[in-house]
Amino acid sequence: MREALIFGGSGQIGRPLLHRLRGEGWHITALSRGTPPDEPGVQWLRGDLQTPPALPARVDAIFSCGPLDAFARWYADSGIDSARVIAFGSTSLDTKRASSDRHEREVAARLHQGESTVFATASARGAAATLLRPTLVYGAGRDATLSRIAAIARRFGCFPLPRGACGLRQPVHVEDLADAALRAIDAPASAGQAYALPGGETLPYREMVVRVLSALQPPARLLELPAPLFRLALQAARLGGRAPGFGSAALRRMHQDLVFDAMPAVRDLDYAPRAFAPTAEMFVASEA
Repeated sequence: MREALIFGGSGQIGRPLLHRLRGEGWHITALSRGTPPDEPGVQWLRGDLQTPPALPARVDAIFSCGPLDAFARWYADSGIDSARVIAFGSTSLDTKRASSDRHEREVAARLHQGESTVFATASARGAAATLLRPTLVYGAGRDATLSRIAAIARRFGCFPLPRGACGLRQPVHVEDLADAALRAIDAPASAGQAYALPGGETLPYREMVVRVLSALQPPARLLELPAPLFRLALQAARLGGRAPGFGSAALRRMHQDLVFDAMPAVRDLDYAPRAFAPTAEMFVASEA
């Protein structure tokens, strides 16, 4: 029986990954700030990366499904023995690198430093590390973009967008990300590599939002506004605390194409993400 250590096992990517590992017969040690219910084959430990509990000295694989920078610091300072390390980052490393927003540039810099630290630490220990970079994540109701759009639309019956918000997007389902992480374990070509993990369909921002609104019960309406009027509405939302983290840089990106090549992951991980066909349940948080 192979042993896995998972950070972020109760999160939106970690939960489906944990279920897959159990199905493959792995024994799992998972870290959580809370106290999830016991499960066969899963030992839950309470703590976080800053104050971790006693962890196994050796495992067959380590998975990081939470913040990459915190994991990278822990991994560099830990003495754990593991031949395989698979960690999730984000394509924000590329899309926010040259942002006009200082906070966004800092996010990109932390992602870059986190990846560099994980690769360097793994190399020094003779381990094989793989970094996975999702695009726009959805499917568990716990993401900060599409689920937020759905929540606003449920409340008001509509969702506003600026006219011309047609930058291309590739939303990716959490289940497809879990599949990629599972396949990376036994994919020798993925050692020392970082992969973009886009969804299986590329579509304009406006169309992506329309599909989210159409999936809701009842469906919500898209409200397209002239750019000046949308900026006023956005300013009012910020003052009311309803648009945290949505600044002018994020507004500009609605008009920009954020497209990534899935072929390296298809080649090395047999990656096969689904098209974007959302349902209402995908935007409701669940711990199951």
